[in-house]
Amino acid sequence: MLTGPTGSGKTDVALALAREFPVEIVSVDSAQVYRGMDIGSAKPSREIRAQVRHHLIDLVEPYESYSAGQFVRDCIEAIEDIERRGRMPLLVGGTMLYLRALIGGIAELPEGSPEVRASLDAEAASLGWPALHARLVTLDPVAAARIHPNDAQRIQRALEVHSVEGRPISELQAKTAPALRRDFRIVALLPADRARLHAALEKRFDGMMEAGLLEEVRGLYQRGDLTDAHPAIRAVGYRQLWAHLAGSYSLDTAVERAVAATRQLAKRQMTWLRSMSIIRSFDPYEAQCFVGVREALTGSLQPL
Repeated sequence: MLTGPTGSGKTDVALALAREFPVEIVSVDSAQVYRGMDIGSAKPSREIRAQVRHHLIDLVEPYESYSAGQFVRDCIEAIEDIERRGRMPLLVGGTMLYLRALIGGIAELPEGSPEVRASLDAEAASLGWPALHARLVTLDPVAAARIHPNDAQRIQRALEVHSVEGRPISELQAKTAPALRRDFRIVALLPADRARLHAALEKRFDGMMEAGLLEEVRGLYQRGDLTDAHPAIRAVGYRQLWAHLAGSYSLDTAVERAVAATRQLAKRQMTWLRSMSIIRSFDPYEAQCFVGVREALTGSLQPL
């Protein structure tokens, strides 16, 4: 498994490994599962996917929900398929929710309820998500303590589970078991030079804009079946450009906020990765990074 913060170079390292070893890549990215969200999710091009087989990309439409539980099921299926064919699965991505679910297990939660979600969205539009967070404090103080008052997606899910199941989500989450009983080799690309990473993230977003990210988001905006409440549209970059198209602020402000949100995401990812003792880390800006990653992930595996 190869992980790391956004923009740390995971894709380039994975493709370099695939040129040497019988590797197929399993995406661990919550934005790449959505069709039509290519530029902003840094989705590998069709040319690259023709050279190296990728899994868990373009699975659902942006209006559809895709949970960590569904990821775990799809990931296990992909791993087993790859191994049956004598190939090596390489999990690549930085969605920490997915990594935690795969490594540590995931609670058996009820399926989503479109009716309950619609009701909660309507209440949030009127009262604001902090007000719904205050309700969650009374229903499930354990979950509320872990969720920011403006984290709409997690507040909604916690209230939805309580409404559907009649029990706190924290109670259900406490009953977890690893979904895949095996030892993972986990390597993280962790840049020591944060300023260099920040510069790279800004440059990468500028490149996305030049490649047509605004037009990609505009196409989603004009479809008519999506709102900023959909998880797909909450993805970093998409959320800020969507707000610009909705008239909330200028394009320059949207770009500034998207770059800032990307930096914040990278910071959260690195904080979590550094807390995991089972992860070996390498600095992507060090000359010998690839050699270390290759040895840590492939060991005695024979090259192609």
